[in-house]
Amino acid sequence: MGTPEFGALILEKLIEGGYKPVLVVTVPDKPSGRKQQLTPPAVKITALKHGIETIQPEKLKDAKEKIKSFQPDLIITAAYSKILPDEIIGLPEKGCINVHPSLLPKHRGPSPVQQTILDGDKKTGVTIMLMDSQIDHGPILAQEETEIKQGETASELHGRLAEIGGKLLLKIIPEWMAGTIKAVSQDDEAATYTKIIKREDGKIDWQNPPEKIERKIRAFSPWPGAYTFWNKNGKTSRLKILKARMEDGKLTLEEVQPEGKKPMGFGEFLRGNPEFARNKEICSRIQI
Repeated sequence: MGTPEFGALILEKLIEGGYKPVLVVTVPDKPSGRKQQLTPPAVKITALKHGIETIQPEKLKDAKEKIKSFQPDLIITAAYSKILPDEIIGLPEKGCINVHPSLLPKHRGPSPVQQTILDGDKKTGVTIMLMDSQIDHGPILAQEETEIKQGETASELHGRLAEIGGKLLLKIIPEWMAGTIKAVSQDDEAATYTKIIKREDGKIDWQNPPEKIERKIRAFSPWPGAYTFWNKNGKTSRLKILKARMEDGKLTLEEVQPEGKKPMGFGEFLRGNPEFARNKEICSRIQI
């Protein structure tokens, strides 16, 4: 069970390791892009490429009988984006295990990778846990830690954690099925929680320290993207900040995308929009 690219990468690792699922469960296709074309989730694309039967229930409980008909030994979830009801969790003999991209109990919830960058964490990792009825609450089967690289974006970190998580999953599946792994309860008192990220969360508050703004740009790459508004010829215009770095205590913008245009270097943008440099709120925080 999975939905976005993180789940698709985990699915690829399972197949490569000889654990090709008999069934893949993902969310329904959704409109995407400017033209709002109906687009399948990344996990569905991967499953169909490998000839795996795929279902896309609106409500997971409606798929209970279908899933039960496969008599699953084990259910694996990776960024599925839906909460599993007890009647699904109780189906497999060996339960449901989840690949979560954080060092639980830190950063439970839907946006652990973005939050770890926003918080300025030095390290993160992957947790494989046995699921229960609460979000990211079940006992831990295995964890692997990694340092967050300087300048690493959420997209880049997602990819690395999927690679780590896939390898760790292949290692523990036979051990878990053989009953040689002892699940360890999480410390609930140490738990932190993340939230669902919305498009408006990408708006930059220029009153924040430059270091916090730089982390936001990386955390929200590629979605929802960090952006700001500025006054261009008496009209409000949106400017996406695609890439930036810290330099001498100030934020150096490297790549931006003006409204309705393609991405470009910040220097090129300034040459075409010299009036941008007169915006005191923004330019007091960046290197011009």
